[in-house]
Order: sequence, then C-alpha cells, then structure tokens
Amino acid sequence: MKNDRQAMILEIIAQENIETQEQLLGRLYEKGIRCTQATISRDIKAMHLIKEPVGHGVYKYAVSSNRTKLNFAEKLRTIFRESITSIASAQNIVVLKTMPGLASAACSALDNMEINYMVGSLAGDDTAFLVMKDAESAESFCREIEEML
Repeated sequence: MKNDRQAMILEIIAQENIETQEQLLGRLYEKGIRCTQATISRDIKAMHLIKEPVGHGVYKYAVSSNRTKLNFAEKLRTIFRESITSIASAQNIVVLKTMPGLASAACSALDNMEINYMVGSLAGDDTAFLVMKDAESAESFCREIEEML
C-alpha cells in the first residue's frame, strides 16, 4: 500500500505542477488512494521530494537530485547497523568484520557513496578491506562508523 501510494505520488508530480500537500492529497483521492495529510508529509520526507521553482513565483514538488545519494546513505546505515560486528584501522587500511555473507553488501554500499578519501574496497564473505588515502582518513572513517553503530 505504501509503495503503491509513493509510486502514485511520483507519477502525479511528474505529470502535474503540484504546489501543496493538499493538492497532492486531492489527486491521490481522485485516483482512489485514501490517506491523510500527515501520511503525505511523511512520504514527501521519505522520498526526498523538494519544491522547485517553475516560474512566476510558483513552485512544484519534484524529486531531489540528491535522492539517490540520500537513499544510498540510508541503506548504508541499515547495512552497518544490521551486519557490522567490528571495525579497525591499520595505517590507511580499514578492516570491517560483518555477519557471514554481508561484507560484499557493505562494500557495494560504500562504493556507491562516492567517499572521496576511499581508494577502493575488497570483500570476502564476512570481512572487507577498505583502502583509504591516508591513515588519518582511515581513523576518521572508523570513528564515524563506530558512532553510527
């Protein structure tokens, strides 16, 4: 139901200039989707929708150009919370220990985050090696991940 509603929201804002949540709520109602303004507000936040100008002081809802990066960031947090068991650094190398079978998923998420100080990653079954540009970057990354966990 949530996925259907959010897909419909994306379809509506792609076809029409929707300025307010009330307008969006009305369009959803016309298409047979019943929900509240609070639900629409949560969907807008979850889908990273923004208001962009269309001219003459009018704005419309649109998909943020940062949506992909933001979605990867949320996925990365979820992967870390669910799978990482430990993290350590030695010089410019970070070693991630994960639950069995999840090191590759963690590396994939990291690779898509475009971390400018990460040179690359290599994943096994439950261990990942991350090569950073320098030891300071590796230590900083470890602290960030520990805070996230």
